[in-house]
Amino acid sequence: MSEGNKQPLEQEEPETPETQAGPEQEAPQAEEEAEKTEKKPKKKKEKGYTFTREQVEQMELAAKQLESVKDQFTRLTAEYDNYRKRTTKEKDGIYQDAKADTIKAFLAVYDNLERAAATEGDEDSPHKKGLLMIFQQVKDILAKLGVTEIEAKGQPFDPERMEAVMHIDDESFGENEVAQVFQAGFMLGDKVIRHAIVQVAN
Repeated sequence: MSEGNKQPLEQEEPETPETQAGPEQEAPQAEEEAEKTEKKPKKKKEKGYTFTREQVEQMELAAKQLESVKDQFTRLTAEYDNYRKRTTKEKDGIYQDAKADTIKAFLAVYDNLERAAATEGDEDSPHKKGLLMIFQQVKDILAKLGVTEIEAKGQPFDPERMEAVMHIDDESFGENEVAQVFQAGFMLGDKVIRHAIVQVAN
């Protein structure tokens, strides 16, 4: 074959990035686009509610009924609290009255012991000593029960706690001063359970 007869061979065109991209390269691009679309948060559509006039009226009625029930509950709670306080006070009052009545029944014994202890006699006598011990024991019991003797002698006359049965004129005493106590008076707390019977001067 002569050189003149030789035909030039067709030169192959160099592969460009476009020509090189085959189906294998298109796949990653598609995946990236899919990921981008997945990452975008989807906006939730807010649902609106519509009510008929009848439904609105029913809801308003239910709200009024609820408010009425709450008001009734508040009133009942207050009434129950007042009832509980009132019954507690009444029970305490009944107990104090019963206690006062019981103590009053023993005051006659107190009076007799007081008169016996005040009599003159042999102080060394075992009978007198025993009597004084019993009298002191009764005083201690009354003190533990909350009973106190009304201080009357030498005090201004108090009609709330004392009962005057005699009146004398004596310059050695002040005006309306208690000169003598005939019978001791007693109080249970702030309540007088027996008035002191006294003699008032001037």
